[in-house]
Amino acid sequence: MEGMRKVLSFLFVLLFLAGCSGMGQSESKMSESRDSAVEQAEGEMSVQDSDSSMKNEKANDEGRTSEGAGMETLAEERKVIYTAEIHLEVKDIGKAQKEFEGKASAYGGYIVESNANAHENQRSGTMTFRVPQEHFSSFISDAENAAARVANRHVSGQDVTEEYVDLEARLRSKKAVEGRLLKFMEDAEKTEDLLKISSDLSAVQEQIEQLQGRIKYLQNQTSYSTVTIFMEESPHVMAKSDLNLWQKIEKQFAVNINVLLSIMSGLIVMLIGNLPILFMLTFILALVWAALRRRRKGRNPSGAPIEQQPPN
Repeated sequence: MEGMRKVLSFLFVLLFLAGCSGMGQSESKMSESRDSAVEQAEGEMSVQDSDSSMKNEKANDEGRTSEGAGMETLAEERKVIYTAEIHLEVKDIGKAQKEFEGKASAYGGYIVESNANAHENQRSGTMTFRVPQEHFSSFISDAENAAARVANRHVSGQDVTEEYVDLEARLRSKKAVEGRLLKFMEDAEKTEDLLKISSDLSAVQEQIEQLQGRIKYLQNQTSYSTVTIFMEESPHVMAKSDLNLWQKIEKQFAVNINVLLSIMSGLIVMLIGNLPILFMLTFILALVWAALRRRRKGRNPSGAPIEQQPPN
């Protein structure tokens, strides 16, 4: 009887150890399954992104060789950030500011910054606008036409298509990982697993927010272009449309006078600046002329040298 009890006790201990081992293995398998599933999700998304990028490249290659509508569609898919800086001379800064604001508003844009200052009775100012990309060139043309003179213009574009496509691919991958982690959180039973999954989920969601923020920024920058206008008030400079016949003649006369004055001032500067060389050349020419004159005096009118008469 006592031997029977020992056997039963031994069997009970074996069953208990086997159960604990099974639970540990199941938990280990669950953790391994979760990690492998996360890795699998990231791997699958990377493969999908690779396939997608290959398809996009193939589509772009086909688009380059196509004509008509295919070329227009490909151009519309590009993501380019346009910026412009123009320096203008205006007759009245206050009037120009109101005109530029009205133009931007009519195109669906808005003003970002505006300032004006005066220095020695001359006013200047700066205005920065954000206008829809499709009206970028039109707004610049209108601003230049409203000015008296365009002193300088600089337009640049930054192609961010590659970065935009990469961000979208990474966002899809992170969202797939987020979905997997949410599924694991529903199936998890232990507190340790919940904490670990919650920590991983929080990190993935933070990365998703960063990617979404960058994508939104690029969308805004490519949808609206930035135009900065530097203005300088020149009351004596008049717009072409404000000039009548006499004023045009007067303006052309002033231009010619300025050209003549510029030429005369250049000659005077050259003459005064080269005085040492001119003095040296004059001195050398004087010596040569004196030597030639002395030599001529020592000859007969026929060209023979004059013989010296002995003294009586």
